[in-house]
Amino acid sequence: MRRSDARAWARLRQDSAEWLGRWEATLPSTVPSGGRSYGAAVRSLRQQASQGRALPFVTTYDGDEMIGQVTVSGITWGSARWAQIGYWIARPYAGRGITTTAVAMAADHCFEALGLHRLEIAIRPENRSSLRVVEKLGFDRIGVAPRYLHIDGAWRDHVLFAVTSEQVVPGGLLARVDSRSLEH
Repeated sequence: MRRSDARAWARLRQDSAEWLGRWEATLPSTVPSGGRSYGAAVRSLRQQASQGRALPFVTTYDGDEMIGQVTVSGITWGSARWAQIGYWIARPYAGRGITTTAVAMAADHCFEALGLHRLEIAIRPENRSSLRVVEKLGFDRIGVAPRYLHIDGAWRDHVLFAVTSEQVVPGGLLARVDSRSLEH
């Protein structure tokens, strides 16, 4: 992510506010918001990236302009070697397989270049679009986390999904996406 993406980010977030709002992380009312800016978010993500704790990726399509984001966060090293993946895409680009491809690319990077062993994704049970992403990529449902994240103003349950490096087909998750698209 770059600070220069700020204008595109703001436009996407405004144009897709209704589409994204139901799935957006929010702060509980007991926590001061502090009015965090895009620049502060980028600085924080870059700092986490330099410490090996996060990978903030911009999703693009047909050019260099941002249309969404995939963030690998909570990277844990040592004997665990796992991380979480979160993502969003602007409404006009949803349903085209772009997010599935972007998540597959991020996961492949985590497994192949970083040597992580496990990746997890937490999804609200009613978010059908995100559920399709993990379904297409072959993530296993591993359980339900009650009141997992503060989303859209309340603590929300999430379904947890995971995939390990041993489950990944030769060529990575991107190869799985490509082979499944050829089947349909």
